[in-house]
Amino acid sequence: MFNKKNTKNEKLKCVPFTNVKLTDEFWAPRLQKHQETTIKSCIKQCENTGRISNFAKASGLEEGEFEGILFNDSDVYKVIEGIAYSLINNPNAHFEKITDQIIDKISAAQEIDGYLDTYFTLAKPEDRWTDMMAHETYCGGHLAEAAIAYSNSTGKNKLLDTAIKMIDHYIDVFGGQQKHWITGHQEIELALIKLYREIGDEKYLKLSKWFIEQRGHGYNFTGISWDRGLMGGPEYNQDDKPIRELIDIRGHAVRAMYYFCAVTDLADLTGDEGYIKAMDRLWESTVLKNMYITGGIGPSKSNEGFTHDYDLPDNTAYCETCASVGMVLWNHRMNLLHGDSKYADIMERALYNGVISGVSLEGDKYFYVNPLSSDGTHHREQWYDVSCCPTQIARFIPSIGNYIYTVSDKGILVNLYIASKSTIHLQGSEVNLIQTSRYPWEGLVNIKVDPGTLNEFEMKMRFPGWCRSMQLFVNDLIIENPVFEKGYIKLLREWRKGDIVTLKFDMPVEKINSHPRVISNKGKTAIQRGPVVYCFEETDNKDDFENIYIPYNAKFFTEYKEQVLGGVTVINVMHPEGNLILKAIPYYAWDNREPGRMSVWIKEERNHNTLYF
Repeated sequence: MFNKKNTKNEKLKCVPFTNVKLTDEFWAPRLQKHQETTIKSCIKQCENTGRISNFAKASGLEEGEFEGILFNDSDVYKVIEGIAYSLINNPNAHFEKITDQIIDKISAAQEIDGYLDTYFTLAKPEDRWTDMMAHETYCGGHLAEAAIAYSNSTGKNKLLDTAIKMIDHYIDVFGGQQKHWITGHQEIELALIKLYREIGDEKYLKLSKWFIEQRGHGYNFTGISWDRGLMGGPEYNQDDKPIRELIDIRGHAVRAMYYFCAVTDLADLTGDEGYIKAMDRLWESTVLKNMYITGGIGPSKSNEGFTHDYDLPDNTAYCETCASVGMVLWNHRMNLLHGDSKYADIMERALYNGVISGVSLEGDKYFYVNPLSSDGTHHREQWYDVSCCPTQIARFIPSIGNYIYTVSDKGILVNLYIASKSTIHLQGSEVNLIQTSRYPWEGLVNIKVDPGTLNEFEMKMRFPGWCRSMQLFVNDLIIENPVFEKGYIKLLREWRKGDIVTLKFDMPVEKINSHPRVISNKGKTAIQRGPVVYCFEETDNKDDFENIYIPYNAKFFTEYKEQVLGGVTVINVMHPEGNLILKAIPYYAWDNREPGRMSVWIKEERNHNTLYF
């Protein structure tokens, strides 16, 4: 067992998912559908493909050989993590019982020394820790994340005890620097920091830093892995240079995101200027030169990642769902590091576009790849041999309560506008907030404050990067000339129970144009309203879809359609003469009706008054 300890004080802390109950019209039904359909389907697929029985076989409870791909354990862990998050908003004794049964099998599969990986236990027991690309620590990192989430959600620590024993085995193997090791797919690095924050033992922090600092020194070239000729050598694995020397985003997108999450966490905890400067450089490289309008990243199928700056083709965009989730995870951490709303803007962009496009509205089919245009042949699948994206969706969607608020010694920062009831620990007191809104369809947000025993503190509300104008009220009294700080609207006052902060964000439809160096979008435009990027599907625009265009002086009319695509605001594009010429739907909702072509970027008649993304 273990004792939790206080970790080092940080500038900003997140408000944990256990303190946030979502009531949002947009998200609450998704969380219900997620539990009823997504979690259920992922458990079934893990059963049908042998992912769960691998643990029973490894423990001797069942007979048989390992089934599937060497890193299949990780999918089971991610589903457990998703269940843990989902139980907060939708308690479910049935799923909790199933999870406990799976955890029993996982724990039984652990070897005496703490090692836990069913592929090696069943298939290659003599080859443990011989191949850096074998994903042993990748699986272990997902186990640790799942264990922490399940402990926080249910108070049950069996899986966490198993994870701790496994990580302590890692320390036995690597902690004395007995051998060099480059994790084939980053994940353990950020999981170790989560474990440090959960328990407070610095040995986990030290091991994370050791893994991070191993990269970029040529250690992986001498091993088995790069002899396979994997996708371009060490750059693919962010192993071409030490982290402090990296300048441009390169390589596999998901690996990069997990790596940067860990380094940003470490920078936040230690104040290491080398890490901070590297993360700032790499963030600018990623966001300003290598990110799609949807918040997706990684244009290339060949390496599931990056090529060169401004290479952002639409029809061949890879934009792996896992990478979009990674953008939320990394930008959340960058926001904790710097307290700047521009990171929450990217977090929101990825969340409402690149992430939720990865799952069907019914919750049982998934995109691995998220292109920005389609000839009508690209569709979601129920499962994949490599099913990191379905299980990524399974674990991430119910975790969004983690990202709504952050807290400092001075007050509370509102990062996402999601209707919810939250309890926030601030300056030794409990502050309760009730947020109500029909965001992202409407720009009206109300936040009701119950300060408990606390009187004066700051409330900082993100001014969204997409917004051009807004109004701010406290108890129906307009606040003239509000104070702005790093993209947040700051209110410092004595709060009383029942105080209501009201924000009214203007939410017009806007045309967005690419950077001129994005050749594939030359002469094209996209449209966005609030945080939502829109697309044009052939099913709504059947006449000569190949040649549709937007007049430079087109007018836009919005209409909320409750019966369309689960309830969406549709954008009608009107010719200046008054006739309807096009209809657009949110990008995340495409490929949920009849098959057909789709495009985010379409031809545009230009004038000089354009916005560049």
